[in-house]
Amino acid sequence: MTQPTLILVHGAFANSFSFAPLQAELAFHGVRSAAVDLPGHGFAATFPLGYQAPQDLAQFTSAPGSIRGVTLEDNVQTLAEAAARAKDNGPVVIVAHSRGGATLTAVANAHPELIDHMVYVSAWAPVNLPAAAYNAEPEMAEVDNAALARALAGDPGQLDLLRCNFRQADPEVLDGLKELFCADAGDDEFRLFLNSLQPDENLDAGGQDDRAQAGTWGTIPRTFVRLGEDRSMPPAMQDRLIREGDALTPDNPYRVRTLASSHVGWLIRPAEAAVQLAQIAAEVGGEFS
Repeated sequence: MTQPTLILVHGAFANSFSFAPLQAELAFHGVRSAAVDLPGHGFAATFPLGYQAPQDLAQFTSAPGSIRGVTLEDNVQTLAEAAARAKDNGPVVIVAHSRGGATLTAVANAHPELIDHMVYVSAWAPVNLPAAAYNAEPEMAEVDNAALARALAGDPGQLDLLRCNFRQADPEVLDGLKELFCADAGDDEFRLFLNSLQPDENLDAGGQDDRAQAGTWGTIPRTFVRLGEDRSMPPAMQDRLIREGDALTPDNPYRVRTLASSHVGWLIRPAEAAVQLAQIAAEVGGEFS
């Protein structure tokens, strides 16, 4: 069996650090993985001094951020470069979470030759609409983003980025964020997750031209890992994305798996997710024996 490399792609406000527990579990299964930081993420992120305690909100909400002006095209270039490096050593499986799915889709549209299998974990895989437009669809109607809206800091128009104050102590905001992202986690686990996020995210979520294309994206084998307890991307929306992808390329449908997890619970407690991803890696490696 030829060993594939799993390239892990984070979601909004996250970074490669999010995958550390998962990568440890994958290693115990003998699976090779590499977590990437998209531009302006990880050690390239900005953490304004005013973000520290005691917070200086005036400084925090006005400080410039390194992610300003970063585009989906920039994300695509970074992920494509990572995939090309991994491709030198065997098959490539790209695993994208949440907003990272938009980058995976765009890379698959532009560089299908770099990817041997795609895995969307409750991730945006836009087909009929641009990724951002799905937020206005009926499947998202019951998503309560009030806490996330209250966490926003500064003027996105002036900063040219999204900035959130994840280090505030407002109990209503914290309770709302926990409910939205990881209701299945303990309070300490939730706060640790929150403190692993960075305050800034880029504004460019893609557009009309970044929807999945049958002739490129649609030629790559793919899996959708549903998160059955996700409240930020409900299962109904995940299922819609699966249906739309299958309708686009009915001869190459999603292979569907389900984890009993919230949006980030599988990253906090990754044992079962690692088992599922190890199985996918073994299947892909077997195809290249």
